[in-house]
Amino acid sequence: QVQLVESGGGLVQDGGSLRLSCAASGRTFSSFYMGWFRQAPGKEREFVAAITRSGEGTAVVASVKGRFTISRDNAKNSVYLQMNSLKPEDTAVYYCAGDSRALPNNDNRKALELWGQGTLVTVSS
Repeated sequence: QVQLVESGGGLVQDGGSLRLSCAASGRTFSSFYMGWFRQAPGKEREFVAAITRSGEGTAVVASVKGRFTISRDNAKNSVYLQMNSLKPEDTAVYYCAGDSRALPNNDNRKALELWGQGTLVTVSS
């Protein structure tokens, strides 16, 4: 069974950068489509970015396009979210997620097979 552990969250100023990491246990990581979601206080969890199993295809939500980049290293069983030009509205708990069947997105969010415990990102103004 694959388990996900996020790291890299923290407090950063408006305009700053952070890189989130998600490390997966198990030898089947490369068979999972991976994604990042976030949940701000009082709001529903929302899709941020996703990446195909090979890493050749990516998708990001419009609100972070040009600022956030998702990547993965299957040799290291890890997926990353590079976040630049952070804004206070990016403040949220960020979750790593995975599924063997389809690219994570808002429509299949509740059926995804794997979830991490989350890492808090706080952007101060």
